Amino acid sequence: MGTKERNVAARKRRTRKKDPRLARAKVAGFNKPRKTPGHPKKSHIVVAKVGEKVKTIRFGQQGAKTAGKPKAGESEAMKRKRASFKARHAKNIAKGKMSAAYWADKVKW
Repeated sequence: MGTKERNVAARKRRTRKKDPRLARAKVAGFNKPRKTPGHPKKSHIVVAKVGEKVKTIRFGQQGAKTAGKPKAGESEAMKRKRASFKARHAKNIAKGKMSAAYWADKVKW
């Protein structure tokens, strides 16, 4: 086998097939959430990956008026709403990237 054939064989071994879950979820990559306006219940989807574990997670209530990121001059009611969400879901948020609460906290709150 010549050098050229060896290089082609090595290149074929290095290329990996793209995970079909990424295409099915229509996301840019692992741990990259996107909105799902057509879904009846959940507002976002992400294909979470930690080490070798991969999991498709749908999260967030469709149509919910969440607090979003803190804004200058934000009302006290919105601050309390955000704090309540984080306190209520703290245990699940702490589980990390493989939990819906983590992604809801990161993206929506």
